[in-house]
Amino acid sequence: MGNDAPLYIGLMSGTSLDGIDAVLARFPADAPMQLLGHYHHPFPAALRAELLALNQPGDNEIHRAALAANGVARCYAELVDELLQATGRAAADIAALGAHGQTVRHRPGEFDGRGYTTQLLNGALLAELSGIATICDLRSRDVAAGGQGAPLVPAFHRALFGRPGLASAVLNIGGISNISLLNADGSTLGHDCGPGNCLMDLWIAEHLGRPFDAGGAWAASGRVLPELLAAMLAEPYFALPPPRSTGRDLFNRAWLQRHLGDGRFRPEDVQASLLELSARSIAGEIPAGMPELLVCGGGALNARLMQRLAELLPATTVMASDARGLPAMQVEAAAFAWLAMRFRQGLTGNLPEVTGAAGPRLLGALYPA
Repeated sequence: MGNDAPLYIGLMSGTSLDGIDAVLARFPADAPMQLLGHYHHPFPAALRAELLALNQPGDNEIHRAALAANGVARCYAELVDELLQATGRAAADIAALGAHGQTVRHRPGEFDGRGYTTQLLNGALLAELSGIATICDLRSRDVAAGGQGAPLVPAFHRALFGRPGLASAVLNIGGISNISLLNADGSTLGHDCGPGNCLMDLWIAEHLGRPFDAGGAWAASGRVLPELLAAMLAEPYFALPPPRSTGRDLFNRAWLQRHLGDGRFRPEDVQASLLELSARSIAGEIPAGMPELLVCGGGALNARLMQRLAELLPATTVMASDARGLPAMQVEAAAFAWLAMRFRQGLTGNLPEVTGAAGPRLLGALYPA
């Protein structure tokens, strides 16, 4: 059933900058989504460093950003080629690919009343290299309509995980954490909670030279610093009502340094406090009585963070999205394949009640094959 439905590829590289995930999927009208393949590649070290640097103002930004966008397109195209080879498909078999690009600035609603969101990706180059119709720039239309441009995944979470008459929540923990609330009455809400992995990744890279804290082991070796935690939780962003979204524009090294000041803290205690910040800023967004919380993204692999969420939410069953049939590291890429499908079918992709946009909008820009 549904094996003749068109094939789509989704490409996602998130705020954590841990690399690119690609999935091959189809979305039958009369059956659940079929996931036919998944590949992950880290970014080359030099490109990752440049993308991270471009999150902050610097010299010659236009030139550097253009070349970085070319680099992202090349990495995406290489991953698409590997995915096609592994699944025995050709570019001509794919209806379209949905490509997120790499967010380097996210400032919706600021400056001139509309603001902007910037994901680096040369979509024309990706279409040229892959030979597949490329749908990208998926956030800008929502921002143009007065929305946050994020999160975009709640509609997909509803389509994938929603069950009639039953409430649940879906949490993506990437660099930034975002929540989707799938209410029992069929309504869907969601917003960005705050830092997921970004501050923890930054801190362990600085002190131990590792890209992430595997399993949260380093954080578990430290103790939470109550005064530091309280100061970080006092960040005004956490008190904003939805719709709201955030990124490295706010939660970055300078933000952390303001809270650390001249304090002489053990690095592992800071890491423990950063993990607790992520856990509490998430747990505070889960309604009382929510029966289950499905976790996806890299944070689902952080055993210590998952443990703290379970402890902070004793009435909620906390589990990785694998328990509902889709591995945690594949959910967001699958969402962008789904958004590409929505675009090709002329269907809207945003939820105004989530992003605050003036209404439903067709999301993305098309570069034909």
